[in-house]
Amino acid sequence: MEPLTAYPLKCTGPKAKVFAVLLSMVLCTVMLFLLQLKFLKPKINSFYAFEVKDAKGRTVSLEKFKGKVSLVVNVASDCQLTDRNYLALKELHKEFGPSHFSVLAFPCNQFGDSEPRPSKEVESFARKNYGVTFPIFHKIKILGSDAEPAFKFLVDSSKKEPRWNFWKYLVNPEGQVVKFWRPEEPIEVIKPDIAALVRQMIIKKKEDL
Repeated sequence: MEPLTAYPLKCTGPKAKVFAVLLSMVLCTVMLFLLQLKFLKPKINSFYAFEVKDAKGRTVSLEKFKGKVSLVVNVASDCQLTDRNYLALKELHKEFGPSHFSVLAFPCNQFGDSEPRPSKEVESFARKNYGVTFPIFHKIKILGSDAEPAFKFLVDSSKKEPRWNFWKYLVNPEGQVVKFWRPEEPIEVIKPDIAALVRQMIIKKKEDL
């Protein structure tokens, strides 16, 4: 009796190979798409789209400031520039705010360790010593991998990273950065740009009525 001979099954041909390649391509495309959905977040193009924390640690949406002009500042209590800048910020907020403009202050201790206080004490210090009424938020980091995303947006948009306390970023009502100033620049240099942006905003609101 002759032994049984095993013959290879003929199950692959040109069409089957093409089908396998196409199926692999489709599966790779689907996997890449799913990975993008999981890991790639949509790009945020407005400062007002972020959430931050107030001085008491409560989450606050910056959306509440959308439609206004904002001057965003990294502040510090124990700096040689503290007195001059807090008084200037108070004057700007009083002259242009609060309906159309607001100073938004973010304490930071990364420049000369000049903001050692907890956030609530920073707020109390500024209110008591300078009589400021603008919002003072939770203490943040500006430099490095732990940088506050909202402030990082300002830095990335302007291509200007703070080198010291009291850098100022002017944000329009839509949430885009339009200008920045270093801490030593006087209030007289800043006022005209804020005034122009506030004026444009008021005119646009009247036209929309």
